[in-house]
Amino acid sequence: MGLPWIRRVLAVFGATFCTVAAARLPPEVLAALERARVPPEALSVVVQEAGSSRTRLAWQAEQAQNPASLTKLWTTYAALDLLGPGWTWSTPVWLHGSVADGVLRGDLVIKGQGDPKLVPERLWLLLRRVQALGVREIQGDIVLDRSAFGVPEQAPGDFDGEPLRPYNVRADALLLAYRSVILSFTPDAARGVALVGVEPTLAGVAAPASVPLSGGPCADWRGELKAEFGDAQRVRLGGSFPLACGEKQWPLAYADPRRYDERLLTGLWRELGGRLAGTVRDGPAPATAPSFTLVSPPLAEVVREINKFSNNVMAQQLFLTLGLVRGTAGTPDAAREVLRRWLAERLGARAAEGAVLDNGSGLSRETRLSAQQLARLLQSAWASPVMPELLASLPVSGTDGTLLRSRAPAGRAHLKTGSLRDVAGVAGFVLSASGRRYVLVAVVNHANAAAARPALDALVQWAITEPLASGAPLDSQN
Repeated sequence: MGLPWIRRVLAVFGATFCTVAAARLPPEVLAALERARVPPEALSVVVQEAGSSRTRLAWQAEQAQNPASLTKLWTTYAALDLLGPGWTWSTPVWLHGSVADGVLRGDLVIKGQGDPKLVPERLWLLLRRVQALGVREIQGDIVLDRSAFGVPEQAPGDFDGEPLRPYNVRADALLLAYRSVILSFTPDAARGVALVGVEPTLAGVAAPASVPLSGGPCADWRGELKAEFGDAQRVRLGGSFPLACGEKQWPLAYADPRRYDERLLTGLWRELGGRLAGTVRDGPAPATAPSFTLVSPPLAEVVREINKFSNNVMAQQLFLTLGLVRGTAGTPDAAREVLRRWLAERLGARAAEGAVLDNGSGLSRETRLSAQQLARLLQSAWASPVMPELLASLPVSGTDGTLLRSRAPAGRAHLKTGSLRDVAGVAGFVLSASGRRYVLVAVVNHANAAAARPALDALVQWAITEPLASGAPLDSQN
């Protein structure tokens, strides 16, 4: 009788020890938090072996947090699962009228259906196809049908007062070139100037051809340019550009988004040698079959761009597309319902309780997820047929995307990053030194969250050094 009793005592002692171990943050993480002046209570963590219930670390795992761009894991995994990695968007085009002698006597009509990759290069191809059908002059209008999405009106700077930030561009069924421009600066030391480029070409918008070069280090080069963007028809640069910076690019949301499509399509059509007698305006597409259809890159490629570079606008396009294709309408409410229902199916209704979704990108103060919910989501993805596509979409530590400058060991972690004012987080998979793969989720909600990035790097490093001891599973929650 003595031996079984001893075994039971040892089992209880062992389970208690494991619970304490799993609930204790690593010393290096605690030290980094202290340096950042962030209390441990502001951090939520789960580190769990992929494909297993064994949990090495669970710290405040059930606490609802604002996950910032970690929300994109929910949106992109759901999209890959519901639509398939090879799914594509279609943008139908009509030559609505007769064509003779290079003249379209009628309208060119383009109907948006949410394609997040209507970038200048693909719009150029669309217009080249119009010309291949014999059109050099459009006597009517270019008509844009953007009725597929129903998005509430909002000003570009409503979220954070930064209307010229490209991430604040509003979603649209026919979102052309993200309604943004890229200013490029290329030093020409022999002439003492930096050449200025503007892409894409916008009709009626002018910018200086060059700015003077200056000496000194490459520090606040944007500030040194003394740029003014208040006039939507003219970019003003009153300063200089440091030679030490080399080539630089400055992406900006266009100051007058309502006129962007008109200026872009007019500019591209003219560059191709085309003539337009009418205007660019909104209107309905015909009920007839289109003249041709522009097809997007596959969803797997779009998801890579969303997650690698945390593209908020593309994520919101995908979010609304789920409402349009898998729900009742291309509206935020319909999209939220699709994603809530999908999460409950993947995690179970009880495990999904408390999850709050706003716009699918994480550019929100309302979204809420716990570290445990994110970990369960990643465990579900690990076991799913679309795991390879989702994993390949995540930034790789020290290699690409938003982890290019990460201090975590290069190549060992595939992690989505999340950043907002008062929020910092990572979530994804890390590969340990012995070859075990771990799900890792860490989210900080605190005024000093940005300073806590070294603590997140320390946690990744800790996970890579093979923390999971052999023996009984660790599954505690704090």
